[in-house]
Amino acid sequence: MFIDGAMGTMIQRYKFTEAQFRGDRFVNHKKDFLKGNNDLLSLTQPEAIMEIHRQYLLAGSDMVETNTFSGTSIAQADYHMEDLAYELNKVSAEIAKKVCIEVTAMDPSKPRFVVGAIGPTNRTASISPSVENPSLRNVTFDELVEAYSEQVRGLLDGGSDILMIETIFDTLNAKAAIYAIEKVLDEDGYDRPPIFISGTIVDQSGRTLSGQTGDAFISSVRHSNPFAIGLNCALGADQMLPFLQNISKNTDTLTICYPNAGLPNTFGEYDESPEAMAESVRAFAKLGLLNIVGGCCGTTPDHIKAIHDVVLKYAPRIPPCFGPGHNGTNFVNVGERCNVSGSRVFAKKILNGAYEDALAIARAQVENGAQIIDINMDEGLLDGKAAMAKFLNYIASEPDIAKVPIMVDSSNFEVVLAGLKCAQGKCIVNSISLKEGEEDFLKKAKIIQRFGAAVVVMAFDEIGQAVEADRKYEICKRSYDLLVSKLNWNPADIIFDPNILTIATGMEEHNNYAVEFIESCRMIKAGLPHAKISGGVSNLSFSFRGKEILRQAMHSVFLYHTIQAGMDMGIVNAGFLTIYDDIPKDLLAICEDAVWNRDPNVTEKLLNYAESHGGAGAKSAAEDEEWRKGTVEERLSYALVKGITKFVVQDTEEARCLKEKYPRPLNVIEGPLMSGMSVVGELFGSGKMFLPQVIKSARVMKSAVAHLIPYMEEERLAELARTGQTGDDDSAYNGVVIMATVKGDVHDIGKNIVGVVLGCNNYKVIDLGVMTPAEKIIQAAIDNKAHVIGLSGLITPSLDEMVYVAKELERRGMSIPLMVGGATTSKMHTAVKIAPRYSYPTIHVLDASRSVVVVSNLLDKNNNEETFDAEHYEGLKDRRYLALDKARSLGAKIDWTAGGKPVRPSFLGSRTYNDIELASLVSHIDWNPFFQTWQLRGKYPNRGYPRIFNDESVGPEAKKLFDDAQVMIKEIIDSKILVARAVVWFAPANAEGDDILVYKDESRTEVVGKFFGLRQQAEKDSDSNEPYYCLSDFVAPNTSDVPDYIGGLAVSVGFGVDERCVEYEKNHDDYSVIMLKALADRFTEALAEYLHEKIRKELWGYAPEESLTTEELLQVKYRGIRPAPGYPSQPDHTEKLLMWKLMNVEELTGIGLTESLAMTPAASVSAVLFGHPESTYFAVGKIQKDQIVDYAQRKNMTVAAVEKWLSSNLAYDAD
Repeated sequence: MFIDGAMGTMIQRYKFTEAQFRGDRFVNHKKDFLKGNNDLLSLTQPEAIMEIHRQYLLAGSDMVETNTFSGTSIAQADYHMEDLAYELNKVSAEIAKKVCIEVTAMDPSKPRFVVGAIGPTNRTASISPSVENPSLRNVTFDELVEAYSEQVRGLLDGGSDILMIETIFDTLNAKAAIYAIEKVLDEDGYDRPPIFISGTIVDQSGRTLSGQTGDAFISSVRHSNPFAIGLNCALGADQMLPFLQNISKNTDTLTICYPNAGLPNTFGEYDESPEAMAESVRAFAKLGLLNIVGGCCGTTPDHIKAIHDVVLKYAPRIPPCFGPGHNGTNFVNVGERCNVSGSRVFAKKILNGAYEDALAIARAQVENGAQIIDINMDEGLLDGKAAMAKFLNYIASEPDIAKVPIMVDSSNFEVVLAGLKCAQGKCIVNSISLKEGEEDFLKKAKIIQRFGAAVVVMAFDEIGQAVEADRKYEICKRSYDLLVSKLNWNPADIIFDPNILTIATGMEEHNNYAVEFIESCRMIKAGLPHAKISGGVSNLSFSFRGKEILRQAMHSVFLYHTIQAGMDMGIVNAGFLTIYDDIPKDLLAICEDAVWNRDPNVTEKLLNYAESHGGAGAKSAAEDEEWRKGTVEERLSYALVKGITKFVVQDTEEARCLKEKYPRPLNVIEGPLMSGMSVVGELFGSGKMFLPQVIKSARVMKSAVAHLIPYMEEERLAELARTGQTGDDDSAYNGVVIMATVKGDVHDIGKNIVGVVLGCNNYKVIDLGVMTPAEKIIQAAIDNKAHVIGLSGLITPSLDEMVYVAKELERRGMSIPLMVGGATTSKMHTAVKIAPRYSYPTIHVLDASRSVVVVSNLLDKNNNEETFDAEHYEGLKDRRYLALDKARSLGAKIDWTAGGKPVRPSFLGSRTYNDIELASLVSHIDWNPFFQTWQLRGKYPNRGYPRIFNDESVGPEAKKLFDDAQVMIKEIIDSKILVARAVVWFAPANAEGDDILVYKDESRTEVVGKFFGLRQQAEKDSDSNEPYYCLSDFVAPNTSDVPDYIGGLAVSVGFGVDERCVEYEKNHDDYSVIMLKALADRFTEALAEYLHEKIRKELWGYAPEESLTTEELLQVKYRGIRPAPGYPSQPDHTEKLLMWKLMNVEELTGIGLTESLAMTPAASVSAVLFGHPESTYFAVGKIQKDQIVDYAQRKNMTVAAVEKWLSSNLAYDAD
């Protein structure tokens, strides 16, 4: 559907004066100027506003926005017109409604709708107007709700069909608007209209003005159940594309997009023409990103008409289907130290008003691995509401803290509300319960739901706290049913806290509390779909306060079992955990008995252990340093696993100095350091080590590596000095590698190690860090002329992001090999999901030790295929395939009515070219394969011709070889050693299913041949819009009444090679034999390139204005394709037989076919020609038995014969 364009742009065309803005009604208004208050024109110039709406509707808009962008009392206060807010909105909606009724009457089959526009106001609730006071705000949430409520009532009373919250630069403002809408609908009894939500990405960082990413924005507003989510304003279509792609793949709603008409010029005006903007928007439609589209700043009815006409030809986006809680995570640590009740240090800072100092505690929690921050201000001496609001406002100014969700924790619901009103992101409320009955429970839950927060529900009811598992589950199920059935609550936003109670207190009735909690976790996971489980872990060991070693052990044992039972998150000091396997065996046995209530004397045993190991349960200094007596390798491994940085530099230096054992600094990394990290990985993977500990281990590793880097650099510079190269030139490196942890993932341990290993092997490594979006990766690869891109990820969602990066690389036309690694990646996933999205090698790297070999092979073009085969095709055996009928239904759908009829070639039949001067082909020669034939490869930046001549190692030999080639070329041309022959052929043609009918003449009544096609069957990503291609897709079907054509060519500059080689061989001149054959190949490819260019510009003439450089020709930047039988787009060599018959190839040129259908002379090229603009090269890939059987029947061949010819393409084992 189509929404309108810019109201402001159209109003500017009227050039209204101050008097016209005022009209009769506001002649004496106290504001000195009203010009610029466009919303006022609905009252003073209603006919102009109606005409603007009318023009947009007649241009193709299905809906128009009301003239109310600044229609809140807050925005109108600038003109002293806040009292008019309701009237402005009601009248503006009535005007739009009147025009919609009028235009709908012209064509009742196309109803038109009024969209009530709700702008962002001119205030921001998330950002301080004062640098000196981060907690200051110039508008409150409640003020925004009040203003938005008034606007919403006016819009609905005026007849708005839809409400749209638009141009959102601060998501907290938008949440206030959502809250207002829900409040008005609930309290005033209006029917619920569809809600559109449109954010504004302010620059290429991909964030809103208040700092949110597109993903976070969706998460923050999704609770409103919007009909559509999207983007508008700030950017033109070209700039907006990657950000809308992100929105599209992360929301199951419809999308809406209305970009500006390009970017503003120096005068703030928009110059992009309707046609240019429509072409930019076409890319959105082709990628399947659009459901609702229109224009923002600078757009006019002409723009909307142009967009309408272009986009209407494409299918609308089909939203993905997300279930509740579709984004799964590992165990989540909730930082507990920002709690005035639980941390004396934090409480002291808050009570003293030292909020900036208190931020340091929150920051430390995040740095230590907390993924959510729990904030509690319940203290008798505090104004909890004010303290909560002030601290959250401070946090909003600290990106390192604000990047994690906030858990607003209070037993006072007014404090909870104060917190929710200050956070633009999605929060968690801790907590509510049935303690005060169902009515109170649902009332609070309803309010929380309006904020879009998740909620922790305690296992309390009117009777009291649940202790036994059955009763815990009973209360949780009752709460779950109330929330889901009565409030339609998203079950993934329900977090149950089944009460972690203190064990080993000396009271027998407490001994089974841990068992009851673990069992309740299992019951909740089994019976309450998608609900989460949390708890305050420190409660478990409360009876052992002060005995920290004991408490750490109890917590680790408890978490080890509760996580397996289904616990999703826990409130715990992120730095206060120990590794399960590192707990002393005697203490581990006691803790296990305590948790599982297996020993009635366990409390006494815990106390005895604490006493015998120090009054506080702490190790003695001597015991604490016992590990220092081990070997340097043992010490480094221990430090890595324990996260101890104190001695790591000292130990790393000791290892470095063991030259016999570790001759190079790199050997220390590859040896003891990586061995230690392997232990960390195993412990983490088995659930015996938690994320905070892994982060500490990474810090130890980085400290050790940082110590070694100067020595490795010194070693590298010494080697450079020895070879005479300078350290400033990229040519000194073996290649440039871009490394990045993909968007959505913060884990970089493996990536950093790979980067170090590659750097130590003389590769220039550019590390983009973590959370890296695809656009940044691609731009960095372009800017740095990268040879390889390495993607890393640990969490499961990273796999989808890697697929997205591969698709973006393909869309951008990149040709850089892709290397994939990380704990969650696999050879299988890389082969099945990532590699098919990208045409260039995509290799899975098992570990850092393989990275050097993989990168080396990727940069060696002669080894690429071998590496690709070994790493990629092994996984294809488990790849999924579509049935042939399904694949056909998803083939390329070309609009054959667009762009006029196909161009008729200048002739039909065959035409030979046997008088081509070889001298005219020299400029078309691609010299890179020539040097590859001779296995000469330069180092970056001297890899390709002619830069290879500058390479210090192979440059002189390459230049000598090239000079010899020039001598032989001169001899070839002067002595006419080689002869060029070619045939070009055209014929009328139309597609019939997967095949192409070739007609005798233009009457198209007699079929003289049929080219048979093969269609892709390997399943593509579910979110991919890429067709399942077959070559017949690029020829107009015989049911279309569109007369189309097909072409062919066969060329060779191989005539004369064998004869001259005989002479060379008589003289034992193998060098000249190889040289002549290599040059014959180059001349033949050059002839094919030369003729194809002539075909496009003259003989077929569908691209007469083409003007490309030789480099652009070799990069295939022209229109049309020339796939060859036996190659990826049609891997069946038997299709050559029809070519040779129809084109009379052998009789006209002498180019023959062997029994195995290889061409002779060897230096020959043949191809079928397609001219449609959407024709593209592709690989058929593996195909299934159903297509083989169907293909054999169509070709009148046996299945066995087809299987023989297509053996490398079979997705099954042939009988």
